[in-house]
Amino acid sequence: MKTVLVTGASSGIGKSTAIYLAQNGYKVYGAARRIDKLRALETYGIKPISLDVTQQESAETCINQILKEEGKIDVLVNNAGAGFYGALEDVPLQDGRNMLDVNLFGVLRLIQKVLPNMRKNKSGKIVNISSIGGKIGMPMGGWYSAGKFAIEGVSDVLRNEVKQFGIDVIVIEPGGTNSEMEGKGMGFLKKVSENSAYKNLSDGLIKMYSDIKASDPIVIAKLIRKSIEAKHPKTRYAGGAMAKPMLFMRKILSDKLFDKMLMSQFK
Repeated sequence: MKTVLVTGASSGIGKSTAIYLAQNGYKVYGAARRIDKLRALETYGIKPISLDVTQQESAETCINQILKEEGKIDVLVNNAGAGFYGALEDVPLQDGRNMLDVNLFGVLRLIQKVLPNMRKNKSGKIVNISSIGGKIGMPMGGWYSAGKFAIEGVSDVLRNEVKQFGIDVIVIEPGGTNSEMEGKGMGFLKKVSENSAYKNLSDGLIKMYSDIKASDPIVIAKLIRKSIEAKHPKTRYAGGAMAKPMLFMRKILSDKLFDKMLMSQFK
């Protein structure tokens, strides 16, 4: 039985992924800061484990506990994330740093901790949850895209570094997905944009998100399972509302044409 660590398992994509993998024969550790919100996962055979990805000691304690109990970690799903929106000028730098600490450095912290065991076993899967925001710079999402663009680049680098050890690095690029994070992100946007010069863009983004029929997180959970069970996984998998059309348009259009198309959605 393969052992999987899913971070950010208390809600959204992480919770759905932990449950779905547990239902399909995996030994799953569901990690989050809010351990109380993980208790419901125990009914699926998932082991709750406390983890704050921004704290080195917490990451070490989490990984060491799993290795002590299971002897290995076959799959790491780096899902824990933060998504707050606002114009680059409006978002306080400390809030931006906090977001990068979760979305980028938290991911790197976990990767560094699991790699020695994976290298020793000459196998492993590292799944990094990015976003279409890792390929598309959405107005009002500068700090979010900063982290996700970085995850895309780091994953490309890591993939070639660890291939020699039999380790696969996979990027998942969700589109619009129902999650607790989206609600918090929109709330933060309203707060920082209330008296902002960018309020028109803020209102446009809020309207655009309200018009999108977001996908259920199970869509991404199934994509993750598909990726880790593939003998030769693709480097990237996209899914969820608007993911594939948006990424396709980003690929074929020039920057200025894509900008024009994107900004038309803010009216």
